[in-house]
Amino acid sequence: MLTAATGRTVYLACGATDMRKSIDALAALVQLTFQLDPCSPALFVFCNRDRTKLKILEWDEAGFWLHYRRLERGTIQWPARGETAIQRITLRQLQWLLDGLALDQPQAHRPLHGRRVV
Repeated sequence: MLTAATGRTVYLACGATDMRKSIDALAALVQLTFQLDPCSPALFVFCNRDRTKLKILEWDEAGFWLHYRRLERGTIQWPARGETAIQRITLRQLQWLLDGLALDQPQAHRPLHGRRVV
């Protein structure tokens, strides 16, 4: 389930997606359009044109999960479809989106990689 998704890759389908799409249609979109494996240990996130609804497609050992969120007020700060149709983000950035924040939080501490304790 989504709560146990620690360490997973998150992909955003930039721009708008038709929220009438089912699990099979979203999995086909991931595979055919984005050239990614929908059965990989990743989360694939889609948003509607009004930026008020999200669907998250997730595979586990036995099948797909489809998480759905509808905002009653406000909008999601969703990236427009520009040069790329899909954007890779962190779980932390996904949580920011779900909390109504932008993907880039200039006040947040950036993760450190390759540091040594001396």
